[in-house]
Amino acid sequence: MSRTRIRDIRHDELIDAAITATHEAGFAVVTMADIARRAGASAASINYYFGSKEKLMEAAMRRVMSTLRHCVIDRLRQATTPEERLYAVVCANFDDRLFTARICSFWVQFWAHAPYAGNLSRLHRINRLRVQSHVRTELRTLVSPELREPLRESIQAYMDGIWVEVAQNPRPTNPARARDTARQVVATLLDGARG
Repeated sequence: MSRTRIRDIRHDELIDAAITATHEAGFAVVTMADIARRAGASAASINYYFGSKEKLMEAAMRRVMSTLRHCVIDRLRQATTPEERLYAVVCANFDDRLFTARICSFWVQFWAHAPYAGNLSRLHRINRLRVQSHVRTELRTLVSPELREPLRESIQAYMDGIWVEVAQNPRPTNPARARDTARQVVATLLDGARG
């Protein structure tokens, strides 16, 4: 196996360990030693691959954001109408690859910490703007202009709220049920907006 391949595997293991250790201990208190122990590595290896805890957390968040982006793309490929595209964007947030107690916990803790760290804050802005753009684009043809922004805010608040709920009350998630419920919520909002 090539040295690059070994490095990539180790890199991924450390990211997985960071997500799990953060879920278990909390963003503010998890240490490099905790993460290293979970990965069966040394804290020095984290420094070697990432340089700092913040950079490791940034890499972990980038991976979660990349997973979300792929979930959105995959679902949008199957959608043919603006309404289906809106459901695709919303349901991507509850994809089996993403909607787990471990990732919800990491995500919420990361965002709570992000405003206090430059690079993390930038990632937060990128993610928020990306989601806003997707939802706004589909709402453009579905509801009148004066209702687009309130509806967009409601949809994003719903998605965020479910993730916060799972993060605060870790339990087995049911992504299929979460997607069904999200579709019902969005359909109800659209029906109300259309009068």
